[in-house]
Amino acid sequence: MRRQNTDPVRVGHELLEAAGIEVNGPAPWDIQVHDDRLFERALRDRELGLGEAYQDGWWDAERVDQFLERVQLADLRSAIRPSLGLLWLATRARLTNRQSIGRARRNASAHYDIGNDLYERMLDRRMVYSCGYWDNSSSLDAAQEAKLDLICRKIGLKPGMRLLDIGCGWGGLAEYAATKYGANVVGITLAAEQEVVARERCRDTTVEIRRQDYRDVVDTFDRVVSVGMMEHVGATNLATFFEACDNALAPDGLMLHHTIGSNESKLRADPWFDRYIFPGGVVPSLEQISGAAAPRWIVEDVHNFGPDYDRTLMAWLANVDEAWSDLPAYDERFRRTWRYYLTASAASFRVRNLQLWQIVFRRSQQRTDVYRATR
Repeated sequence: MRRQNTDPVRVGHELLEAAGIEVNGPAPWDIQVHDDRLFERALRDRELGLGEAYQDGWWDAERVDQFLERVQLADLRSAIRPSLGLLWLATRARLTNRQSIGRARRNASAHYDIGNDLYERMLDRRMVYSCGYWDNSSSLDAAQEAKLDLICRKIGLKPGMRLLDIGCGWGGLAEYAATKYGANVVGITLAAEQEVVARERCRDTTVEIRRQDYRDVVDTFDRVVSVGMMEHVGATNLATFFEACDNALAPDGLMLHHTIGSNESKLRADPWFDRYIFPGGVVPSLEQISGAAAPRWIVEDVHNFGPDYDRTLMAWLANVDEAWSDLPAYDERFRRTWRYYLTASAASFRVRNLQLWQIVFRRSQQRTDVYRATR
């Protein structure tokens, strides 16, 4: 617990020293402090204050990911008592549904409609904005294609099957499933900029792209998938999400959800990420997922390859850094915000505070069927 009536600069130095970080030291993970107000801000607002101070240029590190890796390994967050402002954010998360149908559209637009030029340069050639599968892959393009193929194999996708892709992004999985596996795909997204690119990407395929909320789907499909979508559903709506999948899936169907996972059950996200990156997003725990799925669904397979997200995120960061001169519409504050987002996320996967799960489900009525997991 934070000590009272002490100098914040001294307390900050002591906490960082305990994490193996030297203020203005020579190591790539050492913090270079440009404004001593950083310490008071971080001691007051924890991760929110630390992130905002980085956005404001109050500190740097040669390797921000390695600095944040050490901060997380030492669990410095737990050494600091939350401010009243942070406690209010936690209370608000319990009292409101920040992923209602109306808010979900605004949340999606806030992150995914900031500019396709950024995402085109950051992501692989298919513009897949989720963790790659790096087994036997040496490039981002190969890792993302391996992930798409893994999903199609896990759900036993066959020519002519109808596939619902919830949160289809820029259409990478939808196009792949149609062209490589002969599926008839419906991809849904709430982001206008994603819809434009996905339609163009898939225009010569058997893919239909819709701007639609998962709660409004009325069709029936042989397979249902979501990739990087469950994080946007919110714990309050997980049961509704599974009900919508149940309504959309044929009686003998399979579904797969590819999602970032938390080790703890929470109702709100990291406040910095909630404010600046993914408004309304909450990373679910296995407990929350299985609780929302019971008793209607059987979990057939859980595959964790969270460490692959560290490598994916660092590849995205390298792409953004390389292409920055071609992105004049984004100012330096945005660049610092985006760099902090990518490096903080990479550090969380590196120290296993975050996981990446692919979970395969079938209905509990199909309990006599046998599912053989693939990798």
